[in-house]
Amino acid sequence: MIYEHDSGRADVFVGGRWRPGSGGEFDVLDPATEAVVSRVSDGTEADGAAAVDAAAEAFPAWAATAPRERSELLRRTFELMLRDREALAVLISAENGKALADARGEVTYAAEFFRWFAEEAVRTAGDFGPAPAGGTRTVVTHKPVGVAALVTPWNFPAAMATRKLAPALAAGCTTVLKPASQTPLTTLAITRLLVEAGLPDGVVNVVPTRRSGPLVSSWLADPRVRKVSFTGSTEVGRVLLGQAADRVLNASMELGGNAPFVITADADLDIAVEAAMVAKFRGGGQACTAANRFYVHEEVAEAFTDRFGAEVGKLSVGAAAEGHDIGPLISAHAVREIGALVDRAVLAGATVTHRAPVPDGAGFYYPPTVLTGVEPDAEIVRSEIFGPVAPLVTWSGEAELLRMVNDTEMGLAAYVVSGELGRAMRLAERIDAGMVGINRGLVSDPSAPFGGMKQSGLGREGARAGLEEFLETQYFTIDWRG
Repeated sequence: MIYEHDSGRADVFVGGRWRPGSGGEFDVLDPATEAVVSRVSDGTEADGAAAVDAAAEAFPAWAATAPRERSELLRRTFELMLRDREALAVLISAENGKALADARGEVTYAAEFFRWFAEEAVRTAGDFGPAPAGGTRTVVTHKPVGVAALVTPWNFPAAMATRKLAPALAAGCTTVLKPASQTPLTTLAITRLLVEAGLPDGVVNVVPTRRSGPLVSSWLADPRVRKVSFTGSTEVGRVLLGQAADRVLNASMELGGNAPFVITADADLDIAVEAAMVAKFRGGGQACTAANRFYVHEEVAEAFTDRFGAEVGKLSVGAAAEGHDIGPLISAHAVREIGALVDRAVLAGATVTHRAPVPDGAGFYYPPTVLTGVEPDAEIVRSEIFGPVAPLVTWSGEAELLRMVNDTEMGLAAYVVSGELGRAMRLAERIDAGMVGINRGLVSDPSAPFGGMKQSGLGREGARAGLEEFLETQYFTIDWRG
């Protein structure tokens, strides 16, 4: 398999070598069948310390490497990912469960971060000019932060790794990376491609583990680690930020979401349904940017519900290998949590209007579901569902709408569908979210700054901003009296 090294094992990768983790092994399951996909070495804090040793040793040489050379490594890795696109998509589906169409899209999206930051690596900006008082000149430059600890989630195992690795490497940082224990295989496969592209020893180190808390805490306590970039829940992000504060550690956090999807009275319902299906059900709704709550103007609520519900009911749910539209959730726990949330919503007065059938037998499946009659302050509206459930709330006035939309501690993504672009833009500007999709159901692009407001995170990934997250600003003041 493409994630295994020459001995046929899925091990930790430290200092340019594949080796068994010191904590034994753990199983990676296929959520569609509950079968074991692979056994993976379980790294410990000792493996994590060895990874930091390797990254710290490799840092001076990598930081001094010409930007063009770093760029070429990233470009070659981009090309290798496209070469292996189908194998990577099958691997993502096997360990994550998402439909093959979604997995293929993820591989293409993930590879683009290597191409984008290959281009950005050679365009590090600086500045030069006279000081206002005269007599000196100021030169502003940038240097890599140092060893960066990267922590990625399970829902986009390729894209979340490349979105962090690519800018870190472009900036001249070396890295220690902990992939999610549910989906480590894709990250290991991408690491093999980096090695094939010519990655120097120690620049990227990967430690899969079931001991996430102790391992990451040990990295954040190590004085050689100068950066942490985390994607995951707001609850865990708060804990890591507290630990980072102890060392005043440079921190980027991409945390939870609760994305509103707004449909105005003059919206084109064909566009609204198409965008809603993508925003809600891509990846089975297991995305921080997924539409979490729908606000439909009362004049089009019935028509939208009928048309949207009909499309939801047609969704084919099952294993990716069998070509279905929607795969399983990541775990049995996720199925129980979402099922309980929907049950409580129904008890509180909501109605299930549409559902797609799910297969019997093994697999962590939950039916794509549409709920109407949902109150604006319902638990299901205030919770990040992280699954294929669409609660619909009606609205009539914009002031009321914006109060409901912004009544959350989260502010990652939002969506607005409106017939009049000006109205959509005015609404978007008043929504407290870092990203707003207007008349479309996607917001992610490697060339755009991905990130949120409020408790949805700190910093940005992608675009020029993604590179800057791994750079320190330095300036020189030069005597210029002559």
